[in-house]
Amino acid sequence: MKPMTFELTILGTSSALPTKEHYPTAHVLNVHERLFLIDCGEGAQIQMLHAGLSIGRLDAVFISHLHGDHVFGLFGLLSTMSMMKRQKELPIYAPAQLEDVLRDHLRHFGADMAFQPVVHPVDTGTPALIYTNLGMTVYSIPLKHRVPATGFLFREKPPWRNVCKQLVATHQLTVSDIRHLKNGNDVTLPDGQVLLCDKATYLSYMPRSYAYCSDTMFSETVIEQVRGVDLLYHETTFLSDKSEVAQRTMHSTAADAATVACRAGVKRLLIGHFSSRYGNKESFLQEALPVFPHTQIAEELQRIEI
Repeated sequence: MKPMTFELTILGTSSALPTKEHYPTAHVLNVHERLFLIDCGEGAQIQMLHAGLSIGRLDAVFISHLHGDHVFGLFGLLSTMSMMKRQKELPIYAPAQLEDVLRDHLRHFGADMAFQPVVHPVDTGTPALIYTNLGMTVYSIPLKHRVPATGFLFREKPPWRNVCKQLVATHQLTVSDIRHLKNGNDVTLPDGQVLLCDKATYLSYMPRSYAYCSDTMFSETVIEQVRGVDLLYHETTFLSDKSEVAQRTMHSTAADAATVACRAGVKRLLIGHFSSRYGNKESFLQEALPVFPHTQIAEELQRIEI
């Protein structure tokens, strides 16, 4: 069976200072045809239109921290949703400080909104399950930045197990037996034999995972939280020639991100949040690849299957 959709679209790749070529940070994750916006830099809703993604289909928004290049686009997005006559509540998972900011914004600009944006405060100091639905779970990842900041770990739930067809006839399995096996349970047959789920079933595909870590300096906590994920996005604001600036501003270099990926044993690393002082993003790749060969550069409107 073909896996259901688990696809990332990059809307913006730059850090705080905008450029003519690049938008500030924003990603959209499509999980089983449900859309989740991760950070919302300026122009995120315009980039969604360029990418062919429906703004009206957004199920939830996840904001890592309250620096403008990660949140200023939220206010335009809410206005666009209002003009599109959205009715459904919009959950926003973010550091608690966003509640005050959003309340003040809506006092001035929310009078005609027919839907309610609801902030769900995230504890930025402790990893926790913050969201779940039928297809996935989302965990917070404490980050090390100048303001309270959180990353996000999106994990797909395992699909129902498939029962080996030959065993259905061999053991004359009932509908109830098959249901129990699909749910991960062992089944005791009429003759007393125990049919083990692990032996009688298989997964049509392995659950997938995506971790988003921006903004943060190098962190041992991040390494533990993202261990083994299929795709890790990690900020690389600077190259190692600016490592002192990275430390002072609590950002990462390309080498830092690659080290996190290597030590965490992730499958792929995606780097972004590039400082505008660097004209050539290839230099970030050149620094990261010797440390972690499975590294790629984030590009605007890029789609990545996970």
